[in-house]
Amino acid sequence: MSKVALVTGANKGIGFETAKQLAQAGVTVLAASRNEERGLKAVETLKVQGVSVTFLQLDVDSDASVQAAYDYISNKYGKLDILVNNAGIIVEEGHFGDNNVTTIEEKAFRQTFDTNFFSVVKLTNKLLPLIEKSEAGRIVNLSSILGSLTLHSDPDSPIYASKLFAYNTSKTALNSYTIHLAAKLAGTNIKVNSAHPGWVKTELGTDAAPMSIEDGAKTSVALALLGSDGPTGKYIHLGQELPW
Repeated sequence: MSKVALVTGANKGIGFETAKQLAQAGVTVLAASRNEERGLKAVETLKVQGVSVTFLQLDVDSDASVQAAYDYISNKYGKLDILVNNAGIIVEEGHFGDNNVTTIEEKAFRQTFDTNFFSVVKLTNKLLPLIEKSEAGRIVNLSSILGSLTLHSDPDSPIYASKLFAYNTSKTALNSYTIHLAAKLAGTNIKVNSAHPGWVKTELGTDAAPMSIEDGAKTSVALALLGSDGPTGKYIHLGQELPW
């Protein structure tokens, strides 16, 4: 059986491209989307391009949906080799050049953490027994350079002025999960890493971003296909380690 991958938020942007590139590499890909119509449309778009993936409806904020995904993967494949936690949101008002730490509304803060952090932990821990059945399990958490405390605390860093509090700190928390989970799984065949895709031309990144979506997916794909000598518990962008 080929490797089996689950990519969340695969109906658009980096998630869509990650699913595409993994499928082109010979991986059996489950392209997950909260919205069924958009997910099926994405799968059809890939089919027209000659790329075959399977749609899986998955709302990462729903316990029932997460359980259904576990049951489907377990019954259909009996294992999961690759989990790419790509789904994420930004709901707070403002621009990345703002510092809204004193004005952010609690609802936006909680909503951001529910999807970008708590749901990732919930889904990953739920699927971990299936990943443990893989000969080379790989977990990729889609973070951002905006989660780096080292760079945020350095006035000379390129991201110093970019302080949308909810989004940035949700990615910092996600990085912490990467470190803790990698330590927990040390000595096993599972590798866990955080990926910074770069500033990419997506809905979030806007057309002002310098990187294409194709290039933005490369870090996730590389970490998903790491060999046995690859890193674990690291924060990576295009093969280079970032400071936590």
